[in-house]
Amino acid sequence: MAHTDPLIDVNRLANTAALPPLPRDFYHRDTLAVARDLLGCRLIRYYEGELMIAKIVETEAYRGSEDSACHAHRRKTPRTEAMFGPPGHAYVYLVYGMHWLLNVVTQPEGNPCAVLIRAVEPVSGEAAMRALRDVKGRNLTNGPGKLTRALRIDKTLYGHDMTQPNALWITAGTPPDAVASGPRVGIDYAQPADRDAPWRLWSDGNPWVSKAR
Repeated sequence: MAHTDPLIDVNRLANTAALPPLPRDFYHRDTLAVARDLLGCRLIRYYEGELMIAKIVETEAYRGSEDSACHAHRRKTPRTEAMFGPPGHAYVYLVYGMHWLLNVVTQPEGNPCAVLIRAVEPVSGEAAMRALRDVKGRNLTNGPGKLTRALRIDKTLYGHDMTQPNALWITAGTPPDAVASGPRVGIDYAQPADRDAPWRLWSDGNPWVSKAR
């Protein structure tokens, strides 16, 4: 179920007019293309009166039933239900019992694909992010569990429609000069071909990219 915070009406904020959300058609495409095109886009979070903006610098593609690393490659479960829904919605899940991870659903409804947002670079509202996550330096948002803490993203945003300018959305940005790729992280359970697939993408040379093993 989509989450709407009654305390948030970002349409009343004059400065959000210049930050329109990416349309649903952006996500209604091949997942790997979306993962690449999200690099340089801005992740927007409006929380308790604070507008926080961060540039996406690292993503991972998860390609549904054809991808053994994808949570939903076998079947639909209560955990993965959002992945089977319309593109442009948030799929938020917990790992290791402590880290919430943010994904955006892609491709046509019924095909459970998504892009994981792995790292972001603060653009605006960094002081608010550090008030929510009291750490030094780039450790603030240079990992998928770190950025969700800094932006206060959790299970309340499961299924949230990110094509609407309310609470959490993504707006267009400037693509990086160069994109690097490599295997995804933490998927030892997947088949060898999927473990080795270069479906982790990042802005080459950006210091906010995660320190992936």
